[in-house]
Amino acid sequence: MSILAVGSVAYDSVRTPFGSAERVLGGSATYFSVAASYFSDVAIVAVVGDDFEDKDLQVFRERGVDVEGLERAPGKTFSWSGEYGFALNDCKTLETQLNVFASFKPRLLEKHRDAAFLFLGNISPDLQREVVRQVRSPKLVACDTMNFWIEKEFKSLLETLKLVDILIINDGETRELANEANLYRAGRKILSWGPRALVIKRGEYGVLMMNDKSMFGAPAFPLEDVFDPTGAGDSFAGGFVGFLAGSQDLSEAGIRKAIIFGSVMASYNVEKFSLGRLKELTFQEIQQRYRAFKQLTHFEDIE
Repeated sequence: MSILAVGSVAYDSVRTPFGSAERVLGGSATYFSVAASYFSDVAIVAVVGDDFEDKDLQVFRERGVDVEGLERAPGKTFSWSGEYGFALNDCKTLETQLNVFASFKPRLLEKHRDAAFLFLGNISPDLQREVVRQVRSPKLVACDTMNFWIEKEFKSLLETLKLVDILIINDGETRELANEANLYRAGRKILSWGPRALVIKRGEYGVLMMNDKSMFGAPAFPLEDVFDPTGAGDSFAGGFVGFLAGSQDLSEAGIRKAIIFGSVMASYNVEKFSLGRLKELTFQEIQQRYRAFKQLTHFEDIE
């Protein structure tokens, strides 16, 4: 097994200035695994309720995602609703119902313990560490978190960061986690706590990667049609980790290339609601946009 993703599978209801969608498939493990599946084998560990529909399970199967670790529990599936204005970086959460996700305890099958690449989605830091300890010898552990855990379980999150190779969070969470207004200083402080690299998602402003030796920045791809930014960050993480798992290249150059592929997947994700665009992608389209990214950022050196 190449990638194991642990996180949420959910039903989302979303409103944007360009339309709305009710009770559509979402969740961190969902967006991550579908995006990653274009580059590598991936399995998910998550929980859904007895209301989870077969047509939504089929979305994973059609992309070859291993769903043996998708647990069904009595009750309703985790649900979230949110609303975006024209500033699509900002989302107003209207309602969150944890439902069966509130008592989620990741159960890893024996085959999961041999995962080479591990992605820890947005779950409790305590649970994230439990998962890391169950995987025998991963080549790379990538982790996501959010302001809820930063505010409520800061000390536990610091313990998790000691076990993580790459932390993937947004710019606001970076500043909050480090208690620093300056993004560069915030990143440097977080790196001192354990991760080998920090990947900072900056929405429409792109991505910034930092490690102890260098920095790398990539813009967001300019798009005419942006309908729904929900899941863009998890789609980025899926493309990023998926490419690393598929290429097996963990060098600085490999990580920079993975950032662009992550950005490609995020850019496609926002073009339709839910997984509408990711489900219909071809790898040729992914390659084409990767090349367009390269042209977008190319410039000649000073002679």
